[in-house]
Amino acid sequence: MTLRKGYAPSPFGQLHYVECGAGDSVLMLHQTPRSWTEYLDVLPLVGANGLRAIAMDTVGFGASAKPDGPHSIERFADGVVALVDALGLERFHLVGHHTGGVIAVEAAARLQDRVASLLLSATPFIDEEKRRTAGDRKPVDLVEPRRDGSHLVDLWNRRRAFYRSGEEAALNRFMVDALTVLDRVEEGHEAVRRYEMDRRLPLVTSRTLAVCAPGDHYSLPGLERFAAALGCETRVLSGGHVPVPEQLPDEFAKVVREWVTRG
Repeated sequence: MTLRKGYAPSPFGQLHYVECGAGDSVLMLHQTPRSWTEYLDVLPLVGANGLRAIAMDTVGFGASAKPDGPHSIERFADGVVALVDALGLERFHLVGHHTGGVIAVEAAARLQDRVASLLLSATPFIDEEKRRTAGDRKPVDLVEPRRDGSHLVDLWNRRRAFYRSGEEAALNRFMVDALTVLDRVEEGHEAVRRYEMDRRLPLVTSRTLAVCAPGDHYSLPGLERFAAALGCETRVLSGGHVPVPEQLPDEFAKVVREWVTRG
């Protein structure tokens, strides 16, 4: 299936997105510091048989505009709203993975009935305790550039444990995305830790499914928290770790398609 690339206007500058298929729209939001390529293998599977699959580059990442000033979940969500308005999506399904899931919560809280369904993949649950201890957490992807290039090995090794042998192509895509924003590589994670998610969740009206890979011990505990906060269904996937859309694209796409078409 042909992937179509495009740009949409926004208050920040142009927003880059990739899409395929036709029909009800499914917008997918990536983790940071990634880009739409996190859904490279998922897009054509979701965008088949009556669905339009769209993966955007979050504001500040990939090929989207990179505005000055601090990143925040609210600003990322501003970009989501700008894209769906520019594309004329009056109603659409929303999928978010890791940081993308946090952005999806904010977008769903704002847009409410415009979001036909919400799928939160490996989304961290942010509460007052997480915000209070944010300063104690070690950086996830921050490396100090060195003239000999050894910081590139450090960045590779920080993520290597999440990928299995034979998945180096996906890790290469991570490296490309991270190097594109190396000077601000940590800001997406910092924005997540500041977000007042617990205050926004009551505004989410979409039917919601929360899923997670069994190896993703960072986000797996969030399933119970989302179930309690939203009364939503939860599901643990058959395998995978943090990059589960790349590790299990067939299963991930099947879960997305089943959820968005259920209604």
